[in-house]
Amino acid sequence: MNLLDINYMLELVPILLRYLPLTLGMAAAGMVLALMLSAGLAVIRVLRIPGLNAATMLFISFFRGTPLLVQLFLFYYGLPQVMSFLTTIDGITATIMGLTLHFSAYMAESIRAAIVGVDRSQTEAALSIGMTNGQLMRRIVLPQATRVAVPTLMNYFIDMIKATSLAFTLGVTELMGATQKEASGSFMYFESFVVVACIYWAIVELLAWFQRRLENRFNEAYRR
Repeated sequence: MNLLDINYMLELVPILLRYLPLTLGMAAAGMVLALMLSAGLAVIRVLRIPGLNAATMLFISFFRGTPLLVQLFLFYYGLPQVMSFLTTIDGITATIMGLTLHFSAYMAESIRAAIVGVDRSQTEAALSIGMTNGQLMRRIVLPQATRVAVPTLMNYFIDMIKATSLAFTLGVTELMGATQKEASGSFMYFESFVVVACIYWAIVELLAWFQRRLENRFNEAYRR
């Protein structure tokens, strides 16, 4: 008896790849939204805006302290019971919401640390020549903080792609959901999950290569 049905695995690859755009699309949408939200949260934490700072800390604590799967179920199954306008939400939207809120809580702390890590003498010099806090953030702090935060943010994007595999629990037929259906129909669970694991692995390795190139690009200006 062969350990693996290679022919079945090769035939499965193009079938699963048809669902890859949805997986990457959910991750990309979640990343863009999470970046915008986390940047705002980080600025609030750095400036310690009264009222908003406490709410931000509570938000970060909740979404870092509870599992992503629980959050997805809360958005898709729980909230529509108390907010009727959410009854029309579909699994894809709920997944993007979950990814956005969950990862923005982690990314906000990474961005905050990068902002705080900018040399204080530069911020004092900028303020001494009349820059506002907004100009200081846009022109001095955020460009430098971006270089520091990029590696960590790329890691979060990689984690986000892998986290989209939870979307099948909401009935979304993405990469993992399609694999589950194919495995259930053929009863070749081992081969099916080996194939999908290799696809995820290939995506992660490609992004890791891109991350190294991006880091080198950002670091060029600091090399002597």
